[in-house]
Amino acid sequence: MDVHLRELRYFVAVAEELNVTRAAERLFVSQPALSKQIRVLERQLGFALLERVHGGVTLTRQGEALLPVARDLLGRWAAGVEAARAAAPAGTLVIGMQTAVGRGLQQEALRLFRQARPGWEVSLRLVGWDDPSGGLADGSSDVAFIWLPVPPGLETYVLVTEERGVAMPAGHRLAGLAEVPFAELRDEPFIALPAAAGPLRDFWLARDARDDDPVVGVTANTPEEVFEAVISGLGVVLVAEGNAALYKRPGMVYRPVTGLQPGRLAIAWRHGDARPHVTAFVEALKRAAATV
Repeated sequence: MDVHLRELRYFVAVAEELNVTRAAERLFVSQPALSKQIRVLERQLGFALLERVHGGVTLTRQGEALLPVARDLLGRWAAGVEAARAAAPAGTLVIGMQTAVGRGLQQEALRLFRQARPGWEVSLRLVGWDDPSGGLADGSSDVAFIWLPVPPGLETYVLVTEERGVAMPAGHRLAGLAEVPFAELRDEPFIALPAAAGPLRDFWLARDARDDDPVVGVTANTPEEVFEAVISGLGVVLVAEGNAALYKRPGMVYRPVTGLQPGRLAIAWRHGDARPHVTAFVEALKRAAATV
C-alpha cells in the first residue's frame, strides 16, 4: 500500500477542521479535489475515515485512531528533511520552480547569493503544478518561484508584474489579430492546470474575468504537456508576457489579450522562516529584480 504524504496532509487538515470547505481553503485546493483525494486514501486503506454530518464531517473510529499516527508521520518527515538538509557539508539552498523563470532574474540572483553565502550549493527543483506551494508546504523547497495567488502560510515578494496573453496554434482563427479581446476567447477550449492547483488553475483560466465556466480541453501537468496540447490544436492557454519568449515553439503564436488583470511572479518562503540562507537569497532576488 503506497500512501502519499499529500494524502496524509489532506486527511489531517479535514480532521482538524471537521469541514471539507474550510480544509480546502486552508490547503489552497478545490473542495472537489480534496474530497477526491480523501476517497482515494479511504479506498487504499480499506475503511472510512470520515462521516458526513450536518454542517461538516466527523471522524470514524478508524479515523480517530489514524489521526495521531498521521500527525506523527508528517512531523517526523519534516524533521527528517531538515536534518538531511543540515547534514550537507557546505549547505544547500533548494529552489522550487514550476516553470522557467528567465527575465534575467535567476542568474543574477544566484551570482549575488553566492557572494553573500560563499561555499553554499544551490539545487533547482522542478515541482508539479499539483503543489501550488512549489514544495514549500512539505519542506522540500527552501524558497520557490510562484505565480500568485499562493497558499496561506507563505510570505512573498513580487518580482515581476506582466500582462497575460494567449498562446494558440499558428493557424488559429484569432492568430491574425495584433491583440485578442478576452471576449473572443470565452468559448475556446482551454488547457488547464490540475484541479489540485486550486486558485492558481482558476487564475490561468481567467475565472476572474468570467461569469461562466470555462471550457477545458485538456488538463496538463507540465509546461511541455501544455504547449504540446496547444500545437496539437487541443486548446489555447493564457501565458504571462515574459513567458512567451521562454516557451516559443514552432507552430504556436502568442498574442496579447485585452480585458484581463496582469499576472504576478513572486519569490515565496514559509512564514517566519528567517534562516540566513533563505534571507540571503530573497535579498539577492530583490536586488536582481531592481535591475531588470
